[in-house]
Amino acid sequence: MSAGLRIVRLANFVAPASGGLRTALRELGTGYRAAGHEPVLIVPGERFSDADSAQGRVLSLPGALLPGSGGYRVLTERRRLARLLEELRPDRLEVSDRTTLRWTGEWARRARVPAVMVSHETAHGVLRTWGLPEGAARRAADVLNSRTAHAYARVVCTTEWAEREFVRIGARNVVRAPLGADLERCRPGAADSGVRGRHARVDEILLVMCTRLSVEKRPGTGLGAVAELRRRGVPVRLVVAGDGPLRTRLEQRARTRRLPVDFLGHVVDRDALAALQAAADVCLAPGPAETFGLAALEALACGTPVVVSASSALPEVVGAAGAVAGDSGAAFADAVREVLARPTRQRREAARARAECFGWGTAVEAFLAAHEAPVRVRERGTA
Repeated sequence: MSAGLRIVRLANFVAPASGGLRTALRELGTGYRAAGHEPVLIVPGERFSDADSAQGRVLSLPGALLPGSGGYRVLTERRRLARLLEELRPDRLEVSDRTTLRWTGEWARRARVPAVMVSHETAHGVLRTWGLPEGAARRAADVLNSRTAHAYARVVCTTEWAEREFVRIGARNVVRAPLGADLERCRPGAADSGVRGRHARVDEILLVMCTRLSVEKRPGTGLGAVAELRRRGVPVRLVVAGDGPLRTRLEQRARTRRLPVDFLGHVVDRDALAALQAAADVCLAPGPAETFGLAALEALACGTPVVVSASSALPEVVGAAGAVAGDSGAAFADAVREVLARPTRQRREAARARAECFGWGTAVEAFLAAHEAPVRVRERGTA
């Protein structure tokens, strides 16, 4: 019998077309299982399902569809979820939603189960992107974060940038654990001339933006950068991999302004996405509230430099392997030209080298440490 821990993980806002969170849940679950633990993931869906997978057991409970979210669902039946948690008898609880699922911290306290909340976004950043004035966004974030820090044994932040809003309120139970990239699948060798040829001419600069098309991700900044670069005489094309509630509006904007932008929608094939990222000259990550940016890290692993928002955590992640820009199309255009001015081989080698600092093995170890769970678990009775 295994001496591993049963780590029950809860997440909302996970849709078939969602990217970063789904990837993180999959890779962490796979790592937990490889380390000898028993991961169980509970997410919302259209109907109930219960399946085993490489990331462990995955349970889907019927969840309410969030209007205008592009397919996101949330777990709203508290009693049903609480009963399921009681049946599962977790040794550890890991929650990836600090709004609608924050009540599970109190459940864990009553059940005497050590619980961890993973901060996948900053409350302050998201509220700001939704249009709240700076002062109001900060005050509301401080209230939310204080309640979160009180409700859970630990709060996990993936970057120092994400940790700051908890440090500001004096929270002492915050730990840092980075995410990672699949360094085997995402590699410079994934580049395919055929992929590039489908989207850009030989004399054109190929930009790629892999993001959810929603307000907080600011995808319009990418289109603004294309318009500005074209105005300056730079022959660029943009390929957008991702879907979301803003897609129709963005497509209309590109048509109206005659911008060379291809919208692929959600790319299910991860190898195809890596090939696209590897074929690009520069990738764009305009989200101002990103706390880590998995798509940006995967682009770096493919040997492609990334231009990122100065308002986000991504400058901390990309380091000197990309460029930092203000939150406007013109600023992103400036940063793209800055990156392109570097020798091709130099910028691609720097991108890959930076990504190699972030493997999933390191991430799994850091998350298990937050759970005070052993990284390697031996069978009982072995020497």
